[in-house]
Amino acid sequence: MTDVSRAERERSVDVDVIAALRGALPGLSAAETKVAERILADPTLVVDLAITDLARLCGTSLSTVARFAQTLGFSGYRELRVEFARAVAVAQAEHERFGLDDTLIDLRDDIETVAAKIGAHEIGAIEQTVLAVDFAMVEHVAAAIARAPRIQLFGHGASSLTAQDMQFKLARIGYAATHSGDPHVAVAGAALLVEGDVAIAISHSGETAETRRSAEVARAAGALTVALTNAPNSPLDRVCEVALHTKAKEAPLRMAAMSSRIAQLALLDVLFVRVVQHRGESVNEPLRATRRAVIGR
Repeated sequence: MTDVSRAERERSVDVDVIAALRGALPGLSAAETKVAERILADPTLVVDLAITDLARLCGTSLSTVARFAQTLGFSGYRELRVEFARAVAVAQAEHERFGLDDTLIDLRDDIETVAAKIGAHEIGAIEQTVLAVDFAMVEHVAAAIARAPRIQLFGHGASSLTAQDMQFKLARIGYAATHSGDPHVAVAGAALLVEGDVAIAISHSGETAETRRSAEVARAAGALTVALTNAPNSPLDRVCEVALHTKAKEAPLRMAAMSSRIAQLALLDVLFVRVVQHRGESVNEPLRATRRAVIGR
């Protein structure tokens, strides 16, 4: 058992209810999914409509809408409505900051508009992630890493790049940190972890089968398993003992993982700095040695 329980994690505040709704979609009933899809198409509906009006619009019952709110972790429709009002206000503020009516990238956008929209998305991802950080959870993981003999990072595709970045940072301060984008190598390494080691599994969706499998093997071997995902209660979230959550929203027109990667890097930077603080002056010499080694290269 970890010092920070899963129940405590699930009580943490979700700053972006719209992102939470997207993450919850796979677990909703058919009737609840109708409500969710209608709301995602126009989030202002929750702000503008009473529960009876929303139920009528979605072609469902009052009890379904009430149950839908409770599935998302709210006491009822009134609390859900307050959170959506806040989320809509935040989105409007982001749009105004960049002079945009809409942050969705369109194929017809010019370069200036593309740059502004990407800036809005990525700044928003960092802001929402940092605002929603479960500091007790980050502190718990940082302390575990600070005393861990070995750290292994799992991630594939775009998440592999995030894992490599964290692996490099930890290696520079003297940790035996490893990462492989090959799922066979990753799961073999996971099997060799022991109690006291830490395994960090990274997946924006929380559904990458290879990452989830490595986390399962690492946990069975005795390592502390940490999920880094944008989807609370995802398959990866359920496999790991501890979870750190990002709050990134990917635009429908996306050529690669952009906001998700930025949010992952931001959260791991917070974690890394806390690890450095736990280690204190002992990190100075490794940092100097690695800096000297690359000077002039």
